Amino acid sequence: MSSIYEKLVNEEDARVCTDISDSACRVVPGNFILQVATQFLTKLGDAIANPKTVLAWLMSALAAPAAFTAFLVPIRESGSLIPQLIIAAWVRKQAIRKWTFVLGSVLQGIAVAGMGVVAVTLEGAVAGVALLAALVVFSLSRGLCSVASKDVLGKTVPKTRRGRVSGWSQSLAGIITIAVGASLMIGIGDDASMDRWLVLLACAAVLWLLAAGTYSAIQEFPGATEGGGNAVNEAFKRLSLLSTDQQFRHFVIARSLLLCSALSAPFFILLAHQNTEGALLALGLFVIADGIASLVSAPFWGKFADVSSRKVMIISGTSAALTSVALVFAVNLVPGLANQPWLYSIFFFLLSVSHAGVRMGRKTYIVDLAGGNKRTDYVSVSNTVIGVVLLAAGSIGALSSVISISGVIIVLAAMGIAGSWMSARLPEVTG
Repeated sequence: MSSIYEKLVNEEDARVCTDISDSACRVVPGNFILQVATQFLTKLGDAIANPKTVLAWLMSALAAPAAFTAFLVPIRESGSLIPQLIIAAWVRKQAIRKWTFVLGSVLQGIAVAGMGVVAVTLEGAVAGVALLAALVVFSLSRGLCSVASKDVLGKTVPKTRRGRVSGWSQSLAGIITIAVGASLMIGIGDDASMDRWLVLLACAAVLWLLAAGTYSAIQEFPGATEGGGNAVNEAFKRLSLLSTDQQFRHFVIARSLLLCSALSAPFFILLAHQNTEGALLALGLFVIADGIASLVSAPFWGKFADVSSRKVMIISGTSAALTSVALVFAVNLVPGLANQPWLYSIFFFLLSVSHAGVRMGRKTYIVDLAGGNKRTDYVSVSNTVIGVVLLAAGSIGALSSVISISGVIIVLAAMGIAGSWMSARLPEVTG
């Protein structure tokens, strides 16, 4: 694995360990490859069971009330983030934390398999409730993986290499995501083809089970277990980091504002639906655009994040905001373009590239910001706060009853500019 590792990181000298133990340093190449493989499998699974696109279409195919569809993204995101303070207190008790990730991956696979069963056995409101219940299990299980994975990454891969773990895995998953988008364009979401939904979601479930297998092979050495007391008490104690740690507080504020890159995506799709007719065609184009964005941008953002994750946050946040503004101007100032599905897929591609940068930048920044057990605290507090912010920010959608969808996109773009400015105030932590 050493030769593959050296090619992926573009280094002949793979031993650059400055913040991990000597024992961990000796097995970095194998652990690097295993984590790339694991993240590839989970990211591909995410693309197949994406709540913004695929699950939303499944809800429609099952004739579930539209109200259920509106809960997909909030449950998917907040359900995995809000409980992380309590989850982290339990994770801190584990000297070896890879098994927490393995458990989370297995549970996610079971939840997605359950969605496939729902697709062929239920319909209407009952199907909607069942899908959301499965998504709750999926989201909570994702929280286990989120806390554990960042801590294991920090223990097993040195600085200046961590961004490339996500970069290469996202790029590889992007290739397959393009094929998923092509399948959507040829009618995978047709109401009469529910067996195809079962196959699609069963494949996603297998991906998470395979991810559990690859992650279990990681060679992780025991770490500190302090701070693993009563989960609720420990959770409230960790929240004090927001008042006592200024650098961390500024990061959380910047990350909250940079949520614009994620929150804007549904409004891009709504704008397309509002102005075009071919919804299924647009869906396929959006998924393909997302896959191409991961393919071409993730390695770049990953390598850039290993140089300066702070600059990645600044540039990608600004890019997301400018992309949003440009789309609004194109649609409103050139009416002849407004009904062209390809227009929205191009801007969705640019937004996806920017969002990949935002995610890569903030993930790498927080891992590099602290070492040891403090890393777990930072990740859990940050994710819990962001989960609450996501629920609150979801109310921005209510503005569409007062202003146009284009106006909502502009409001989110302003958030992105503010997030980039806040990121510029953060100190460098890479290197």
